[in-house]
Amino acid sequence: MNSKKRLWDKPTLIFGICIFLKFIIFDVIWCAYTTFTPFSHFESYATKIIAVMILLAPYFFFHRWKLQVVILFLLDILLIANLMYYRTYYTAIPLSSYNLIGNLADFTQSVYDSIHWYDLLFPLSSIAATIFYLRHRKIKRPQEQIAWKPYLTIFATIYILFTGLTILQGGFKKRCSELKYSAHLYASCVPIYTVFGNLYYELIEQKPAYTPEKEKEIEDWLDKRPPLRPLSLDTEKRTNCIIILVESLESWVLEKSVENKEITPCLNQLLQDSTTLYAPHVLTEVKGGRSIDAQLLLCAGLLPINNGTYSTLYTGNTYYTLQKALKEKYNTCNYLLTVDKKKTWNQEAVAQSFGIDTILSYPDFKLTEAFGPRKRVGDGSFFAQCREKMEKGEVWKKGEHVYLQFVTYSSHNPFKMPDEMKQISFSKDIPEVMNDYMTVINYTDRAIGQFVDYLKTRPEYKETLIIITGDHEGLASHRSELCNTPQGKGVVSDKQFTPFIVLNSPVGLRYEKVMGQIDMYPTVLNLLQLEDYRWVGLGQSILDPEKKGCAVSPQMQVESDDTTPEDIDFKKEAYTISDEIIRLDYFGKRQQQHRM
Repeated sequence: MNSKKRLWDKPTLIFGICIFLKFIIFDVIWCAYTTFTPFSHFESYATKIIAVMILLAPYFFFHRWKLQVVILFLLDILLIANLMYYRTYYTAIPLSSYNLIGNLADFTQSVYDSIHWYDLLFPLSSIAATIFYLRHRKIKRPQEQIAWKPYLTIFATIYILFTGLTILQGGFKKRCSELKYSAHLYASCVPIYTVFGNLYYELIEQKPAYTPEKEKEIEDWLDKRPPLRPLSLDTEKRTNCIIILVESLESWVLEKSVENKEITPCLNQLLQDSTTLYAPHVLTEVKGGRSIDAQLLLCAGLLPINNGTYSTLYTGNTYYTLQKALKEKYNTCNYLLTVDKKKTWNQEAVAQSFGIDTILSYPDFKLTEAFGPRKRVGDGSFFAQCREKMEKGEVWKKGEHVYLQFVTYSSHNPFKMPDEMKQISFSKDIPEVMNDYMTVINYTDRAIGQFVDYLKTRPEYKETLIIITGDHEGLASHRSELCNTPQGKGVVSDKQFTPFIVLNSPVGLRYEKVMGQIDMYPTVLNLLQLEDYRWVGLGQSILDPEKKGCAVSPQMQVESDDTTPEDIDFKKEAYTISDEIIRLDYFGKRQQQHRM
């Protein structure tokens, strides 16, 4: 047999095709849970060809068909195990977890529940390849030559192309980091670079070690925090909590009219109620995670990590949250309602880590009003459908204490909406971005107003705290430009402030000082009389008379009314402490220590 024939003989082809198809089947199943975008990347195919040629070496170079079959089945186990792990934890098996395989004995039923029928495609492909080989195998003659030169040439060519492209993209580590920190591609590292590439990334990615020194550093900072003092409240307890997280809602649109047109008439009316707590100067403190970072700040009292996004890297951590505090104290049923998909920012895994019981997302809502390039349900239809689900008892069943978290979408950048849904209009003299933003916020304002009107009709309203806040600022790079136009000057704020509104608050208050998003969590604990919860956050309740008006952005920009350099340094250090708490899984480690 000449070199060319030896390179492409049938057993070589069938083993190679079998391995390649395993990777493709794995990617199809994996991407069905996330996004099929990896199939449009050259690297997805290059890495698979490289992996195939490496895994095919036992048969090609040494004709060890039995060893080759063993490799096929080991690859099956690896790929199936990672799919099973992803179905539960929304990530590939971490490198550090491979030495914990013995723990599976304690979770036999959970393992069975993670297996799907189509996982059988992996071992079936190995069985088929083995049968094919046994039927077509030939005894290698001594004079036959192994075509190693063409084999290595193909391997080297693919490897060089892949390496060159990776270098142009900033290198392997940088590229993997970009994928893991992306809102929609966070799970794409595995299908693009294979399970092996993902493990290599974890190996070279530097992670802090949990040491007594790190633990002491965290605890020393926490000891310096002002305590969360209980309030003396004579009013009835709020045993239900509703959070409306409004996409890109900024404070400057509230209580503001442009061209004699009120931008947010519904919210403005709610602000006049004596039971409303309103803080207009909440500095945005989210980072790359944007909306999912806002949930970390509001619900867990933690700041975003310094690099990356916690929602795609650390969902397996232990978090102490508002949802869990309410469940412990009032036995709440915790719901998340969002028009986005569960995979966006890995929010399903975040919700589970935070203590959410039920998620209603994109497939659960009818697309009667389509907004944005991703065609999501408009806020008017969203809240109308939420009301319908509540009236039918699908959400907030009779007798339940609840935590309800609504995440809106309509006011997402680029702030475009269908003309037929616009309920306000401004002249063409208004800059386009400002015009679009005010128009869509007016639409969302009306949707929220109608929904709050419904909530007030429910018998549980007097026991319900309703929080309305923006997840982050919205104008981004347009801010400076708009503030310098005749129409925007004096209207658009030059600060990245979002509003913090609490309806039916046991404390009616207008808090004019600067605060950070991190201060919302302890404030809500105060209002819900949850001050004895095990975690009171990194911020300080605005109901504390000793709180100073100060906040620090992730870019270390300071917004301050009355503070000292020492206070500012302490708030800046909070970012490092929060980063360590999350990356080290501080709460999880502390739990383990207490059990020992």
